[in-house]
Amino acid sequence: MSQTTLIGGLHSVQAALRYDPTRVLEVWVDARRRDTRHQKLRKQLELIGCPVHECAVRRLDEKLPDFNHQGVVLAWQGRAPLGDSDLADHLDALDHPPLILVLDQVQDPHNLGACLRSADAAGVDAVITPRDRAAGLTPVVHRVAAGAAEAVPLFQVTNLVRCLRHLRDRGVWLFGLAEAGDVSLHGGDLRGAVAIVMGAEGTGLRRLTREHCDALLAIPMAGQVESLNVSVATGVVLFEAVRQRSALT
Repeated sequence: MSQTTLIGGLHSVQAALRYDPTRVLEVWVDARRRDTRHQKLRKQLELIGCPVHECAVRRLDEKLPDFNHQGVVLAWQGRAPLGDSDLADHLDALDHPPLILVLDQVQDPHNLGACLRSADAAGVDAVITPRDRAAGLTPVVHRVAAGAAEAVPLFQVTNLVRCLRHLRDRGVWLFGLAEAGDVSLHGGDLRGAVAIVMGAEGTGLRRLTREHCDALLAIPMAGQVESLNVSVATGVVLFEAVRQRSALT
């Protein structure tokens, strides 16, 4: 299943072109912009035969209100997030123990974009979010993810707790992250079939989500700050998993 998404900002548009130029439908650019970066972008779009519409900046503002589009908006034929029924087939097709990232009601699109970028870099096999009360694949997510929003399989599920039960039934070990976790991050065994479960901004893991985790991990903190931003914490945990799993190869 696919959906058309508007992506704004020079960096995000360039990332989309690098990832798969065949998915670019059309582009609108600020007719007044003739700087080096815009000229380079126009040449790239000309090479792939993409329709380019020069227009007034207010038209770009109308397409992406309250967004720093930097004078360019791209229409992208992207994939829609996958659903509950797709997850089992996706995991069945893997030839290695999965590394999964679960985001429990992360609502800030900047955080979702950053988490997807870290997930892509860490080789995460699936990112799972609840369908409700969570950020979707918005232009901000695409901009921050810098291409990872298309590269990482994203699953939106109707009932996160039920999904966690299904993962556990498949032999996936569920590690939640919490300030009061009873196991240090470096003491958790992240080498097998693992799901890293991260909580929402500010509130952390919901009670039912926490209760369905097999263990709660805590990141050792040496300074005065009590916790990290969810996207930063996600990167820390994922790359500890990468370190441990790399020792097996």
